[in-house]
Amino acid sequence: MKILMLGWELPPYNAGGMGVECVRLCKALSKKGVDIEFIVPYTADHSNIDYMKIRPAHPQDVVEVLKAGTTYDSSRYINVKSSGEAHSLDLQDQVELYEDAVGRMVPALEFDVIHAHDWLTCRAAIRAKMISGRPLVIHMHSIESDRSGQIHGGNPLVREIEALGLQMADRIVAVSEITKKSIIREYDIPEDKIEVVHNNLDMAALPPLSEENEYHYLNHMKQYGYRIVVNVGRLTIQKGLSHLLQAFAIATQYRPKSFLLIVGTGEQYHELITLASDLGIGNKVLFTDFQRGKRWRDAFTVADLYVLPSPTEPFGITALEAINYDTPILVSKETGVAEVIQNALRVDYWDHNEMANKIVGVLDNDNLRDELNQNAFKELERLNRSDGTADKLMSIYKRQAAEVTA
Repeated sequence: MKILMLGWELPPYNAGGMGVECVRLCKALSKKGVDIEFIVPYTADHSNIDYMKIRPAHPQDVVEVLKAGTTYDSSRYINVKSSGEAHSLDLQDQVELYEDAVGRMVPALEFDVIHAHDWLTCRAAIRAKMISGRPLVIHMHSIESDRSGQIHGGNPLVREIEALGLQMADRIVAVSEITKKSIIREYDIPEDKIEVVHNNLDMAALPPLSEENEYHYLNHMKQYGYRIVVNVGRLTIQKGLSHLLQAFAIATQYRPKSFLLIVGTGEQYHELITLASDLGIGNKVLFTDFQRGKRWRDAFTVADLYVLPSPTEPFGITALEAINYDTPILVSKETGVAEVIQNALRVDYWDHNEMANKIVGVLDNDNLRDELNQNAFKELERLNRSDGTADKLMSIYKRQAAEVTA
């Protein structure tokens, strides 16, 4: 089975969970004998990946495509031409050029199925399907209404691209039941066209902890009875950080010896700093900006509780990462991860008082914290052992390929 995979990112050049999940899926598929050609829209060194072939989608007369920012939320790219000229592009321009480049590459490639990830690759995926006649699987990690935080909301152009991609797809993969319902609600897609394949975590691929924790101040304060709440991710309306700040402000009234560590960046960065100040908790909330490597891992391990308060969260891979690093989780009821982890505290994202109650309950009770973590970790281990995502995708590929040849 040969698969043409279209994706916008792969670690370490990733914006978050989608790139991480793409790596995990491709690694699992390769063990099943799947031959994968993965096309990304930029030039990068992925020489550490030997289980699939990775190709950069260079537009005509462009020799190199570079991401313009150092943080994962940068939406600008630089195209370096053979003449040495460099041109800066916004995200929509890059989506168009990616489509054109993929269209030129497809005739020279052999594959049975096209597997594309999210709206950024939909136009290229449709072009590949029209040229090759091969079946198209669209894998939705999130949709525009999720990212905008509004039902039927978001960028009209992105919604149009998503709608066309989902209509043209032969099969749709959703990362959770929540995402499946959102796709049906937003785009009136038939239910039987969508299959849920939950995300998972490759525990063996995550680096182990090493040396002392990088968050020296927080570790020092824990010796004096302080407890730490952590969130890791993009600072966007979708992630619900304003709700967490309001709940944490209530929690500190009952549990003053508490800190909130927020790891990440995004368009709400300055807004959230201002909100923390307005709520009178500016001295208890630490913003680290974007982190990778050890400082990213250590953020999970310094925590006594990881909170994911998203108003809508297709999955929430960071919650599994927190469990892997021995931290219990509190998630909103609107998260896909709550479909696979039972030993998680749950709350309505808008219920600040109840969120605060649960935060205080864990911070004041080490036995509760440890029991939640131990039970959740056992669940995560079971998910890893019984992981059937590659088998589910293989089944989808074979069905779609068979329909074309029938």
